[in-house]
Amino acid sequence: MRADRLVSLVLLLRRYGRLSATRLARELEVSTRTVLRDIEALSAAGVPVYAERGRHGGFALLPGFRTELTGLNHDEALALLIAGSRRGAQAFGLGAALASAMLKVVDALPESHRTGAAGAAERLLIDPETDLLSRRPAAEEVPDTVVAEVRRAVLAGRKLRIRYAAVEQAPKWRTVDPIGLVTVRGQSYLLATRAGADRTYRLSRILAAEELPEPAQRPDRVDLDQVWRERSTRFRTGGDQVTVLVRVDPARREELVGTALAVLAEEPDAGGRLRLEVTFQDSRHAEWALWQLTTDAEALAPQWLRASLRDRAAAIAARYGASS
Repeated sequence: MRADRLVSLVLLLRRYGRLSATRLARELEVSTRTVLRDIEALSAAGVPVYAERGRHGGFALLPGFRTELTGLNHDEALALLIAGSRRGAQAFGLGAALASAMLKVVDALPESHRTGAAGAAERLLIDPETDLLSRRPAAEEVPDTVVAEVRRAVLAGRKLRIRYAAVEQAPKWRTVDPIGLVTVRGQSYLLATRAGADRTYRLSRILAAEELPEPAQRPDRVDLDQVWRERSTRFRTGGDQVTVLVRVDPARREELVGTALAVLAEEPDAGGRLRLEVTFQDSRHAEWALWQLTTDAEALAPQWLRASLRDRAAAIAARYGASS
């Protein structure tokens, strides 16, 4: 609807300050001619939108302009309610704030939409605590005071001092420049730099945190999704990776692929099975992944992995073969 598009146009200008007709058209998924017509309609309605000429020109609102843009439609309210069921806000210490915001969203709805939106939200569940096999995700225990301090430093753009317990190392204090926070499959991470080098810290391993008054050395804008992809790629391609040739039952293929870093090759094999060449982070990762698949998968190479799995199976057989 055009009215929704006009509201979106004003919200975009309020958020970004100045945007070109091309950028507005891309954001609103319409033509630039439609954007120009919408700008004229806003001006006629008394919205103080003006054009700036030149290379870096575009459309903007007069400084200080504010207007109440109310009236969430049903789908918008439902989207917010469904977003409220996700664990991201909880991971970043914003669970109570999110619950309060959801109450305000519901209260702001027209009476005719309020019951329908709340009822619809009850019919949709995202990221439940257990899956069909009753497996619970690994719970992260992060003190609220730590999360709050880290979040404040990230949002304020200030340096952060953390006491971090790296794997198999004694906790140490570090001063970092925070970039952003990411939560993935129930695990939360602080993306930062330290002395100019990229660093990624698990929130659950931060024992204490202190926001410092000095400004962080970081770009004004960041594409956090791109930063995460780049760091994930470096992680997957680093370390003592091993490549394994596996014969697997097609019914267990997704489990194998889900635990591997990458699939290098795949082809049908005898007996209706699949032959895959996959990489794992290290030897322990490879042995653990193949062991989970029991007899539905067979490591064909390297030989040391076959020997390790054979020895493990022999030890289990010996344990249960002995009389209790």
